[in-house]
Amino acid sequence: MNDPTTNARPTKDEVKDMTDMTDDAVVILVGSGGRPYREYLLAGAARRHPVWILDAVDPTWQEPYVRGSTTVPLLDAERLVPDQEALVAAAEEVARTHRVAGVFSYDETLVVATAHIAERLGLPGLTVAGVENCRNKHNTRQVLTAAGLPQPRFAYVTEADEALATADSFGYPVVLKPRGMGASIGVIRVDGPDEVLTAFDVADSASRGGSLSYEGGVLVEECVTGPEISIDGVNFDGGYTPLFLAHKELGPAPYFEETGHTLDAADPLLADEELLHVLRTAHRELGIAYGITHTEVKLTARGPVIIEVNARLGGDLIPYLGKLATGVDPAALAVDAATGVRPEWTPDHHRTVGIRFLYPHANGTVRSVDVPAPGDSPGLLEAVPMVEPGTTLLLPPEGYLARYAYVICAGEDPDGVAEALDKAAALTTLVLDS
Repeated sequence: MNDPTTNARPTKDEVKDMTDMTDDAVVILVGSGGRPYREYLLAGAARRHPVWILDAVDPTWQEPYVRGSTTVPLLDAERLVPDQEALVAAAEEVARTHRVAGVFSYDETLVVATAHIAERLGLPGLTVAGVENCRNKHNTRQVLTAAGLPQPRFAYVTEADEALATADSFGYPVVLKPRGMGASIGVIRVDGPDEVLTAFDVADSASRGGSLSYEGGVLVEECVTGPEISIDGVNFDGGYTPLFLAHKELGPAPYFEETGHTLDAADPLLADEELLHVLRTAHRELGIAYGITHTEVKLTARGPVIIEVNARLGGDLIPYLGKLATGVDPAALAVDAATGVRPEWTPDHHRTVGIRFLYPHANGTVRSVDVPAPGDSPGLLEAVPMVEPGTTLLLPPEGYLARYAYVICAGEDPDGVAEALDKAAALTTLVLDS
């Protein structure tokens, strides 16, 4: 099996350098994330600065990268609800024995707690108000609408009949979504009034699988159409600069699961003045002065429309694609911003890369997954199984992120990458028991 973090893992000498650093200062990382998706970020952060992690479980694979760790169990393991007070107390304990230079997180469920730590310890970083304006999608809509930026019509409702009345008044199609979930969980398109009640139950139920702060109720939004992109950008001292821009692929309607991303290091949109104005205005109005954010945007007939702003690096290995495309390490820049050092970067190469996540055609239990080797298909860089035999995969609305493998390919341009991804995906096989 090819590991997405192979190129990011340090050598034995690099690991020794990490653990032998004499500087007593540490950067606190709140939550290390899942190894397949996030190890490259922890490795990059550790190469930049000694790292201390606050995590819900004792470290295993994380150990080579960290100066130390504190285990802070979740309040609710099933719903991934962190113990914010305990995390802040743990950070204060670290600060009693080490100089804490900064704090950051790339975990959506932990960004609010991270902001509380930054404020409590007087560190650079996202403020609690700024993070809440991102984490709570209703707040985002209110702030950006007040700023005069293009936004879909929206309303927050708590009952299904309110959702129906709102959707009727907006006109169809509309989108229903929870206020505080990530990864498009519970987001559903509705094309007519007969679908609203079921869609309300899907979105409302999804909200009850995450933080209690955002439980219950649904956002009803006008459905804006156009190609969707995401931008990982650097915020420092109130200024915003785009870093990586990816074009998104979505799964079958009515759901919005992300099935792939393509990133061109020389994408002309990175210099598009209209897009940059929207991004800079949004971050200023949301109150984001420091740190890296992941913004999702629809390119509509009325201009760029922000769908959401996330107070963290992107998921789905998008920052890893950025590193493959440019040579720029996003984790190093995240550490710089968190420690009050102005991030600076110069790409050492330019290429186009993409990732395709593979989903089953139906629900079932995995019997086997086989992936091609890089030499088996033109442009294939990595092909990685994501599940073990015996795993049950459930498609929306029964389940989410039912991915069994992914492939990463490079090409001369986005069309070449798409062709390479198609060929690599065709060589990946799944045997599923229904």
